Parts: sequence; structure tokens; C-alpha cells
Amino acid sequence: MAKTTVVTGATGHIGANLVRALLAQGRSVRALVHVNRRAIDGLKIEIAKGDVCDLESLCCAFDGADVVYHLAARISLSMGDWPLLEAVNITGVGNVVEACLRCGVRRLVHFSSIHALIQEPLDIPVDESRPMVESRRSPSYDRSKAAGEKEVRRGIERGLDAVIINPTGVIGPYDFEPSYFGEALLAIACRKLPALVGGGFDWVDARDVVVGAMRAEECALTGAKYLLSGHWVSVADLAALVEEITSVPSPKLVCPLWLAHAGVPFTVAFARLTGGRPFYTSDSLRALKSNKNISHERASRDLGYNPRPFRETIVDTLRWFEENGDIDSSLKS
Repeated sequence: MAKTTVVTGATGHIGANLVRALLAQGRSVRALVHVNRRAIDGLKIEIAKGDVCDLESLCCAFDGADVVYHLAARISLSMGDWPLLEAVNITGVGNVVEACLRCGVRRLVHFSSIHALIQEPLDIPVDESRPMVESRRSPSYDRSKAAGEKEVRRGIERGLDAVIINPTGVIGPYDFEPSYFGEALLAIACRKLPALVGGGFDWVDARDVVVGAMRAEECALTGAKYLLSGHWVSVADLAALVEEITSVPSPKLVCPLWLAHAGVPFTVAFARLTGGRPFYTSDSLRALKSNKNISHERASRDLGYNPRPFRETIVDTLRWFEENGDIDSSLKS
């Protein structure tokens, strides 16, 4: 009987890519699904209904599992979402750890985030030795992901075989939701973003994250942690690349970060009125001035990790959005 690999958060951006990569290896995949399953519709996988906040549902989902990839998380750019972030990203991780121990799961691959790590000092590269976020002045999401890592460490102390993955800003195909970064890319490609902001981010292809995580499952030592970064690119350069690929003019106005911060209350209020998500919040603007040098040296050494060129990621992502009906075909050159 084939050993089962369980994926929580299988309907998210990385999850949709991971499930397809696991199936390409001929593996038996069981996806933990809470509500939406659009990203995995039609795939030959087993579905387990469950919720990371419900320990018993996790035990049922993990029964007989060899490996668990834990991706399910709550992402938020608001300081006011702490109760939900705590429930999903901390208590939920503790439940996943407990269910893995109860069910005898051989290995847990836990997905954390670059946001779990302190970015300062900005002139020194961030690597796996960087301390984790703890200050209550830090964004709620950052604190929740750092605390989630600690839950995994507690599980390791109890005998759990687990490894931790910290991706940077994930972008790439199979972004059904779409993600925050995918939505921003669409806004640029569809001329719905009136102005750009200064700063930038380290962007990594979802497919490269999946390759790195699967290699970590195969060969990483228990307790190992890997930063999976890509390429730091400014928002302005990202928009220029989209213009080059699509021939759609990018916004010419680039707002400095200090001025963008002053406009946050207005963008948040407008998003609430229109039912959308604000692109620019205090947390997202803070992220755009984070450390420009995120080292994946350890992952390259131990896992053979090698992120693809950034242009390839953007071309493939825009093509996927076009095929998925999110971008009008007339926009593509």
C-alpha cells in the first residue's frame, strides 16, 4: 500500500503547486480541506474535511500518514487580526504537532515565513541564525508565525521529526485566490494600480519553494530550518518588467514610503467601502523596506536549491493568469 502524504493548506498558492508536484512523483496525496477546494478540483487526491483549530479532525486526516506538509495559515496585513492569527498560526500549529505525534507521522514539514525573523540590522544578510520576532510592536502576522515555529520546536523536543521552511514573498502560477502578491501583479497588468510605492521585496517562485521543501523532506536533519529566498526586486522594477512583457504601461507615479504611510487610512477605508483588500497597509509598507539580502546559502548547500530567474517567474505567472481568465488575452504581447 502506498504511503500517504498529507497537505494542509492544499488549496492555497504553495499548496496548489505542492500537490501537483507530489502527484507528479506518483505519490498518494490526502488534502486537508476546510472550505474552498477550487485549486485542487479534478486532481486525483483524497479529500479530508478538517480544520487546524480542531485537533480531532486533524487526527482523522493524519491517520496512516507518512509525511505531513503543514501550509495552512492565516495571512493578514492588519494589526487588529491577532485573535484569528493566534488561533490558526499558533494554536493550530500546536494541534498539527500533537496530531502528528499521536498518529505516528514520520516527518512534518512546517512552512513558516521570512516574516518570522527580525529584519534588522538591514545591512547584514538574513540567514537561519537571525532571531525571531517577539516584540508586540511587530506586525501581528510576523509574531504569529514566529510563535508557530516555537510550537514545532516543542514538538521536536517531544520526539517529533520535523523541519521548518521559511519562504520569502511567494509568487508564481496556480494562484487561484489570488494571493496578496498575485493580486498586486494583476493590478499592475490590468492597469488598476494608480501609483507605485518605493521599496521592494525578495520574491520567490512558488515552484522553487516546493522543490526546496520536498528536498528538505527527503534529506534534511531533524530540526533543520531553511530560508528559501529568490530575488530582491523593487516595486518599480516589477512594474517595468510587467510592462515589458505585456506592453501595458505601468504607473508612472512612484510614491515614497513615508508619503504612502500617510495615505494608509484612506486606502484601508476605500478597501472597506469597495469590499476589496488594501494593497498598502502599515504592515505591507513596512515589509517593503525590509532587508534586501535574504541568504539561501544553507538551502543551496544542503538541498541543491537554486531559484529560477525572476523574469521567468513573472512570464509564467502572467501566462497562467491569462489562461485562468484573470487577464484579458489582448493584454499579452
